[in-house]
Amino acid sequence: MPLNLPNALTWLRILLIPLFVAVFYLYDGWLPAHSVNLVATLIFAAASLTDWLDGWLARRLDQTSAFGAFLDPVADKLMVAAALIVLVDLGRAGVGVSLIIIGREIAISALREWMAKIGQSRSVAVSFVGKLKTAAQMVAILLLLYHDPLPGFAYTALLGSWLLDLAALLTLVSMAYYLRMAWDALKDQPAA
Repeated sequence: MPLNLPNALTWLRILLIPLFVAVFYLYDGWLPAHSVNLVATLIFAAASLTDWLDGWLARRLDQTSAFGAFLDPVADKLMVAAALIVLVDLGRAGVGVSLIIIGREIAISALREWMAKIGQSRSVAVSFVGKLKTAAQMVAILLLLYHDPLPGFAYTALLGSWLLDLAALLTLVSMAYYLRMAWDALKDQPAA
């Protein structure tokens, strides 16, 4: 396991998950309710920033590794799943939408691993729809974590809910796309 700056940032993202969750579940009075939302949102935003930064640094510093390529998506999925579970528990996100998003992440991760084992990983490379889904999902989570009205914009939670619904829809679309790409690659494979 190479320890370099990109991998250290990925580990930092994983270590921020329990801290982010703990902010919501520390005893009452530790922070005012608005501060709890703000602190958790800032931790999640920092973790999200490390997701972009570790990939950029790995390419820029030529420090890509198989371990980093494995760990980065695991950290992403853990972070999103933790956030969605907390949001469901707080009554800020629906169970169905959250299950769709988490279930798709697990299914596509398994599909990507399987396709990589048979030498077809390019068939399930990240698509534009997948990137759009991720953007909608991350903004939705940030808005739902913050939950309070913003200055000049009172509909933070509503916009977050709409974006999470959009992310769930895009989740299904991107999953169908990945399954189609995998099917096209597999139908030409000889039977084992």
